[in-house]
Amino acid sequence: MAEDRIRYDILAQDALRGVMRKVLTEVARTGLPGEHHFFITFLTNAPGVRVSSRLRERYPEQMTIVLQYQYWDLKVSETGFEVGLSFADVPEMLSVPFSAVRGFYDPSVNFELEFDVKPEQEDAPSAEITAVHTDGDEADEGSAKKAGARKAARKPKKKEKTEADAETAADEAEDDAGPGNKGAEVVSLDAFRKK
Repeated sequence: MAEDRIRYDILAQDALRGVMRKVLTEVARTGLPGEHHFFITFLTNAPGVRVSSRLRERYPEQMTIVLQYQYWDLKVSETGFEVGLSFADVPEMLSVPFSAVRGFYDPSVNFELEFDVKPEQEDAPSAEITAVHTDGDEADEGSAKKAGARKAARKPKKKEKTEADAETAADEAEDDAGPGNKGAEVVSLDAFRKK
């Protein structure tokens, strides 16, 4: 077989990222239509990813976020997106370049995109942001750690746990599984599908 000098694989990946970009842009403009919601998996150590040091410690390789009920300030650009989510009742802003996204899944219609993303080298610099405080206090390293202990102004009601909170709890249970835990694990999105 001849060598692919056009690199159709890269062109196809870029085109499919364009689908994700267009969908997120429309959702940022008008909101989620009907039952649509998204699971977005991305590498936390990829260039341009901005998450708090707390989340980076918790998810050193990759994490999956859910955009469904409780997210805010979704902004989409040509190169990535930013969104506000709550993790264990601590509001956070995440910035994710499309090049860091490994998977995009809409379970309401069983639509899935998977992307080839190479993990970044250990010595590459990465950006960090701190927790977002909505009560007007200046954010610093100490107050970011105390934020989990006090109620945030945008804290969801107890009954309205976000899917990101549920995922965090599930991941904590996985972490407690024992010394055989190897860190991040690739899980098929089939596990989230209704049967």
